[in-house]
Amino acid sequence: MNAPEVLKPLKTWSHLAGRRRKPSEYEIVSTHLHFTTDNPDAPFELDPNFEMARWFKEKRNASPLQHPDWNAFRDPDEMVYRTYNLQQDGQETYVLGLFDQFSARGHDAMLERTWAGSLVRLYTPARYLFHTLQMASAYLCQMAPASTISNCATYQTADSLRWLTHTAYRTQELSKTFGDIGFGTDERRYWEQDSAWQGWRELVERALVAYDWAESLTAFSLVIRPAVEETLLRGLGEAARHNGDTLLGLLTDAQLLDAQRHRRWAAALTRMALERTGNREVLAGWVAKWEPLADAAIAAWCAALPDMANGTQRAQAATREFRQGLGL
Repeated sequence: MNAPEVLKPLKTWSHLAGRRRKPSEYEIVSTHLHFTTDNPDAPFELDPNFEMARWFKEKRNASPLQHPDWNAFRDPDEMVYRTYNLQQDGQETYVLGLFDQFSARGHDAMLERTWAGSLVRLYTPARYLFHTLQMASAYLCQMAPASTISNCATYQTADSLRWLTHTAYRTQELSKTFGDIGFGTDERRYWEQDSAWQGWRELVERALVAYDWAESLTAFSLVIRPAVEETLLRGLGEAARHNGDTLLGLLTDAQLLDAQRHRRWAAALTRMALERTGNREVLAGWVAKWEPLADAAIAAWCAALPDMANGTQRAQAATREFRQGLGL
């Protein structure tokens, strides 16, 4: 009778053992973390027909966008919680330094009242828009079919909250200099009623109920976020500099650094999805669904922003260039 085989202990986690090298910190703390993907028929190892299980089976497992191994996705920046905090702590130190330095110089008192009027109408209500970006990223974090995707969405959620808090901080600062034009009091009215914002409202409110995980990803990461970045960040930053508002220009520059990282992982995930036959048509169909609403939002908002020559055309072209670069 043969002696039983002696099992050798693994030197690392089984799903990383075949790489023949020591796994990186990113691989150890980011990969294969979702227990809800272990049993597709019962995502929570409970009754497969209770409401949450049905939701995940329909909105994630049965998505038209399919791939045999979503866990193969890797964040191009290999961001982990530790390195995210290190990096963004530096970013926040920089932004807070901007706030302190420009406040000490009496920056807001040097702004023209007409530009302040543009800010209360077209900038400070953006905290509502940034909050929708935060909610969409949080939803993707919950619904993504791989933990490496969820992690990217988590850091994106945090960045959206940072953008929101920066905007809220500036709202309060501006109210101290221009206390009679609505800073901190009129933003909701602008968001709900002003023509400049109604395109954005329709776009994001419809997209927030696109519950298929991959359609939500497509709507926000490939259409909405690029539109926001090219208008409320890049375009607004340019207009701010034309109006002597250097602080806002530098603030939007800092936020665009976050946006570039968001685009890198979304681009990598899109290219991975396009490796599978049939996914190009699925993604193209969703882009065609959401792009017209984004174009309308860009046009209405840019039309109201002073000192933004050809803003609508440039922003729309930039968003298309991003998607075309992905093969869409």
